Amino acid sequence: MSVQDYLSAVKIGKKEYHACVNKGTYPYLPVLEDIIDENSIDREVSLGSDQIPLRLVVGTCTAGRTTAFADNFMPILDWGTEFSAKWASLSDSQVNEGIRDDIKVYEYMNKFYVLEGNKRVSVLKYFKAVTVSAQVIRKIPKYSDDPDVKIYYEFMDFYKSTKLNDIYFSKEGSFTTLMELVGITPGEPMDEDDKKDLVSCYLNFRLAYESRGGDKFDFPTGDSFLRFIHIHGYDAVKKMTKSEMAKNVAKTWAEFELLDDNSEVELKMTPAAAPKKNILSYLLPMGGGVKKLKVGFVYEKTPQDSEWCYAHELGRQYIDDTFGDQIETYVEENVIPEQNDEAAINRLIDKGCDLIFVTSSAMNMAGLKAAIAHPSVKILDCSLNISHKYIRSYYARMFEAKFITGIIAGSMADDDNVGYIADNPVYGACANINAFALGVKFVNPRAKVYLEWNSIKDNDSEENLAKKNISIISNQDMITPGKSKRKFGLYKASDSDKHLAMPVWHWGVFYEKLIQSIMSGSWSKDEDGDNVKALNYWWGMSAGAIDIIYGGAVPDETKKVTSLIREAIVKGEFKPFTGELKDQDGKVHNKPDEELDPDEIIEMDWLLDNVVGDIPAIDELDESARAIMVSQGITRE
Repeated sequence: MSVQDYLSAVKIGKKEYHACVNKGTYPYLPVLEDIIDENSIDREVSLGSDQIPLRLVVGTCTAGRTTAFADNFMPILDWGTEFSAKWASLSDSQVNEGIRDDIKVYEYMNKFYVLEGNKRVSVLKYFKAVTVSAQVIRKIPKYSDDPDVKIYYEFMDFYKSTKLNDIYFSKEGSFTTLMELVGITPGEPMDEDDKKDLVSCYLNFRLAYESRGGDKFDFPTGDSFLRFIHIHGYDAVKKMTKSEMAKNVAKTWAEFELLDDNSEVELKMTPAAAPKKNILSYLLPMGGGVKKLKVGFVYEKTPQDSEWCYAHELGRQYIDDTFGDQIETYVEENVIPEQNDEAAINRLIDKGCDLIFVTSSAMNMAGLKAAIAHPSVKILDCSLNISHKYIRSYYARMFEAKFITGIIAGSMADDDNVGYIADNPVYGACANINAFALGVKFVNPRAKVYLEWNSIKDNDSEENLAKKNISIISNQDMITPGKSKRKFGLYKASDSDKHLAMPVWHWGVFYEKLIQSIMSGSWSKDEDGDNVKALNYWWGMSAGAIDIIYGGAVPDETKKVTSLIREAIVKGEFKPFTGELKDQDGKVHNKPDEELDPDEIIEMDWLLDNVVGDIPAIDELDESARAIMVSQGITRE
């Protein structure tokens, strides 16, 4: 029997060997001493005896026996050698009593390399054992800016509390996030019962995940596991039975596909063509009778106390008036992210909503979870660059309007100083700031834009600018009717706060065209069969999604110039982020004859050289801003 096992193992080994040769990859075991430079090692630490995952035993420490194995640890030497006899003897031992003696390994970057026991590892892998008992010595690399090294140092903190090495990630911050979600206190040993729950739900997840081909992805299973927990919640995940886990993994599959580095957010820069028929015809079921389109809106606050919600409420009222009795709209107000957002969205689903607009980016996980559970409901999140298949995101290219208000600010400033008050450092915020600064520089190359953030704790932005004697200020885009505050849009600070211009979010136009495009069938066309992609509707002045309103104090000549630029932007003949752009450190982000592409604008995390100020760190922000940063933040570390 042992001879037959060896011959079978050799067959597997040679098949793998030839597959590697055909692909042009190294066909033997990796050798640790060829991989690392000892000068890069900070220290070695003995971890004692441990049960280590066999799938993480990937190579050997020295080159001595490496060519006896293919890269999957299966033997490739023919029967009749001393090596084959010893392998067969170990095979008998495994069958009769199990291999019990510790092997000796070095652990480096959460991979194990065998110092003693290569044949034992080979036999155990042949018999599909899961773990092996090993004496482990950890080689710790010197800390550096290498992302892989940073991730490994996070892993060591995780391992210190859990003694688990089966979970790993490809992105910085993931171990810290997992520990927070699971309730692991850094530096303290994890409760044994809690540890069993984590191990059990991870193994159940991995079983369901790999049975669908998850092991074919080129990123660690941990990446998908963390996304799964984000969507479904750890408390729910650890209670799932194997069958429930399998069903939920299947439902969430497209999210895992989007973790692939090749899967990007696709931007829809303009609306689809409006339907030729009346929208009513798309709502008529085959049996006759009118089926109204039911549209839900989720607000984090109320239109009475939030400018953002008020702008969206105007949009809701606009489509009510536009479509009349063809639609019904519903609103959920005062919805708190990660507290009652799931319940609010589910109430709208229970009311029969076909389409739901979630107007806060802090609720995108609640929307995602609901969309997975209710695939017939179309859910969109008002945010930028959210990479999810099951929900889509929508936003407006406000930077186009900010560029124009920057021109007005630069032309009307009494000196070379202009102020800009921003809200949260999210995707798109830097584009708005920089577009405004470009507009200022367009008419006044000497001018500086002094940046303040409303979301910084205990920060009075207006007072800070007043101390600098800055009078021309770009502030929040609008206010609610019930507030007495007069400082919004672009204004000249004084006793009367003279308004110069106001950027306008035309959410009503946005919602109208988005509903029309959905009814015309573009939503289904965008699915593109099995091609998984995340869609972000990102419309601008050309779609009527944004515009500006002039105040009476703006000179007619300035209005004429900016109107010409506005028309050029609408026609696509002029784009603000064109030509050489230098940041505060003098780094050039664009060539003189080129323009930034949409992704570069959205993900912009730098400020132009005529901006005075910086992007705040997350610990500088107030509580509500920090919550938004989880999914939308561009803050520096």
